[in-house]
Amino acid sequence: MKMVVAYVRHEAFEPIRGELLDLGFPSLSVSEVKGSGRQKGITERYRGAELTNYLRPKLKIECVVEDGDVQTIVDTILKHARTGAVGDGKVFLVPVDESYRIRTGEAGSETLQAHSTDDLPPK
Repeated sequence: MKMVVAYVRHEAFEPIRGELLDLGFPSLSVSEVKGSGRQKGITERYRGAELTNYLRPKLKIECVVEDGDVQTIVDTILKHARTGAVGDGKVFLVPVDESYRIRTGEAGSETLQAHSTDDLPPK
Protein backbone atom coordinates (compact mmCIF):
# COMPACT_ATOMS: atom_id res chain seq x y z
CA MET A 1 0.00 0.00 0.00
CA LYS A 2 1.07 3.57 -0.64
CA MET A 3 -0.15 6.96 0.48
CA VAL A 4 -0.21 9.49 -2.33
CA VAL A 5 0.25 13.02 -0.97
CA ALA A 6 -0.17 15.88 -3.44
CA TYR A 7 0.12 19.62 -2.97
CA VAL A 8 -1.79 21.38 -5.75
CA ARG A 9 -3.33 24.72 -6.66
CA HIS A 10 -6.94 25.16 -5.58
CA GLU A 11 -8.24 25.35 -9.14
CA ALA A 12 -6.77 21.91 -9.96
CA PHE A 13 -8.76 20.11 -7.26
CA GLU A 14 -12.21 19.72 -8.84
CA PRO A 15 -10.94 18.15 -12.09
CA ILE A 16 -8.74 15.78 -10.06
CA ARG A 17 -11.58 14.85 -7.70
CA GLY A 18 -14.01 14.33 -10.56
CA GLU A 19 -11.75 12.02 -12.54
CA LEU A 20 -10.72 10.00 -9.46
CA LEU A 21 -14.40 9.58 -8.60
CA ASP A 22 -15.13 8.38 -12.14
CA LEU A 23 -12.21 5.92 -11.88
CA GLY A 24 -13.62 4.48 -8.62
CA PHE A 25 -11.41 6.29 -6.09
CA PRO A 26 -13.79 8.48 -4.06
CA SER A 27 -11.83 8.34 -0.78
CA LEU A 28 -9.66 11.44 -0.37
CA SER A 29 -8.54 13.59 2.51
CA VAL A 30 -8.18 17.25 1.61
CA SER A 31 -6.59 20.01 3.70
CA GLU A 32 -5.95 23.66 3.02
CA VAL A 33 -2.28 24.33 3.63
CA LYS A 34 0.27 27.09 3.08
CA GLY A 35 3.88 26.62 2.08
CA SER A 36 6.88 28.12 0.41
CA GLY A 37 9.03 26.85 -2.40
CA ARG A 38 10.46 27.95 -5.70
CA GLN A 39 7.33 30.01 -6.37
CA LYS A 40 8.73 32.70 -4.04
CA GLY A 41 6.55 35.32 -2.40
CA ILE A 42 4.09 37.82 -3.76
CA THR A 43 4.68 41.46 -2.86
CA GLU A 44 1.57 43.59 -2.33
CA ARG A 45 1.02 47.15 -1.26
CA TYR A 46 -1.31 47.68 1.67
CA ARG A 47 -1.95 51.17 3.04
CA GLY A 48 1.30 52.44 1.60
CA ALA A 49 3.47 49.63 2.96
CA GLU A 50 4.96 46.81 0.92
CA LEU A 51 4.17 43.38 2.28
CA THR A 52 5.65 40.15 0.95
CA ASN A 53 3.73 36.94 1.52
CA TYR A 54 6.05 33.96 1.20
CA LEU A 55 3.45 31.37 2.15
CA ARG A 56 1.29 30.43 -0.83
CA PRO A 57 -2.05 28.64 -0.37
CA LYS A 58 -2.34 25.07 -1.70
CA LEU A 59 -4.56 22.05 -1.21
CA LYS A 60 -3.08 18.89 0.24
CA ILE A 61 -4.70 15.75 -1.17
CA GLU A 62 -4.05 12.41 0.52
CA CYS A 63 -5.22 8.93 -0.41
CA VAL A 64 -4.02 5.43 0.42
CA VAL A 65 -4.24 2.91 -2.42
CA GLU A 66 -2.92 -0.48 -3.46
CA ASP A 67 0.49 -0.45 -5.12
CA GLY A 68 -1.09 -1.31 -8.48
CA ASP A 69 -3.33 1.79 -8.39
CA VAL A 70 -0.61 4.32 -7.56
CA GLN A 71 0.29 5.20 -11.15
CA THR A 72 -3.38 5.81 -12.04
CA ILE A 73 -3.72 8.26 -9.15
CA VAL A 74 -0.42 10.02 -9.90
CA ASP A 75 -1.19 10.31 -13.63
CA THR A 76 -4.60 11.83 -12.87
CA ILE A 77 -3.08 14.40 -10.51
CA LEU A 78 -0.31 15.32 -12.95
CA LYS A 79 -2.76 15.62 -15.85
CA HIS A 80 -4.98 18.14 -14.10
CA ALA A 81 -2.49 20.00 -11.89
CA ARG A 82 0.27 20.72 -14.43
CA THR A 83 0.19 24.22 -15.95
CA GLY A 84 3.92 24.37 -16.63
CA ALA A 85 4.39 27.33 -14.29
CA VAL A 86 6.36 27.50 -11.05
CA GLY A 87 4.02 26.65 -8.16
CA ASP A 88 2.11 23.75 -9.74
CA GLY A 89 2.87 21.63 -6.67
CA LYS A 90 4.38 18.29 -5.77
CA VAL A 91 3.35 14.63 -5.41
CA PHE A 92 4.92 12.32 -2.83
CA LEU A 93 4.54 8.55 -2.39
CA VAL A 94 4.78 7.22 1.16
CA PRO A 95 4.82 3.51 2.04
CA VAL A 96 1.98 2.35 4.30
CA ASP A 97 2.64 -0.72 6.42
CA GLU A 98 -0.91 -1.44 7.52
CA SER A 99 -4.43 -0.02 7.62
CA TYR A 100 -7.50 -0.75 9.73
CA ARG A 101 -11.17 0.04 9.29
CA ILE A 102 -12.34 1.22 12.69
CA ARG A 103 -16.01 0.30 12.21
CA THR A 104 -15.41 -3.39 11.39
CA GLY A 105 -11.86 -4.06 12.54
CA GLU A 106 -10.87 -5.19 9.04
CA ALA A 107 -7.18 -4.85 8.24
CA GLY A 108 -4.97 -4.58 5.18
CA SER A 109 -6.17 -4.32 1.62
CA GLU A 110 -9.78 -5.01 2.67
CA THR A 111 -9.90 -1.42 3.94
CA LEU A 112 -8.83 -0.02 0.57
CA GLN A 113 -11.35 -1.61 -1.74
CA ALA A 114 -11.65 0.63 -4.77
CA HIS A 115 -15.31 1.20 -5.56
CA SER A 116 -16.89 0.25 -8.84
CA THR A 117 -18.67 3.13 -10.51
CA ASP A 118 -21.94 1.25 -9.87
CA ASP A 119 -21.43 1.65 -6.09
CA LEU A 120 -20.96 5.43 -6.24
CA PRO A 121 -23.73 7.97 -5.68
CA PRO A 122 -24.75 10.06 -8.69
CA LYS A 123 -22.93 13.34 -9.18
